[in-house]
Amino acid sequence: MAITRFTHGRPTRRRAVNPWSDLDELGTRLGRMFDDSAFTAPTHKGWMPAVNVEETPESILLTAELPGLGEDDVEIELENNILTIRGEKREEREEGEEGGRYHLWERRYGSFQRSFTVPRTVNPEDIDAGFDSGVLTVTMPKAAEAKGRKISIGKKA
Repeated sequence: MAITRFTHGRPTRRRAVNPWSDLDELGTRLGRMFDDSAFTAPTHKGWMPAVNVEETPESILLTAELPGLGEDDVEIELENNILTIRGEKREEREEGEEGGRYHLWERRYGSFQRSFTVPRTVNPEDIDAGFDSGVLTVTMPKAAEAKGRKISIGKKA
């Protein structure tokens, strides 16, 4: 039995016929056609990991999802206030029985590179990175001058 992508089929005879069903189906097909994965060949040349950037009062936190990668597969570089994360996810493809074949191939493999401009409020010497369960976390502490402070109002003598 093959695993196939779910698609909305035409209504059965038991249900009322929707005059817009053909238009809905066309919209679904057009949406799939313009999805970049619809045009990608099974041997992917690259991919782009999902990244979140969060700012707290103390630091800027960048997290990247890198499933299937280890610390040795990822490289982080900072040059001219540009933080670059690069790496490669190698294809782990094993054919089953002789004559077996894939029916659906959506996992992406290959090299990637993402670059981010680091604000001047970050102290570049204190940037730290960690890797846990396929999630890369880059912590960029803010410089003391960038954290701000409250100024009390005093009376002049």
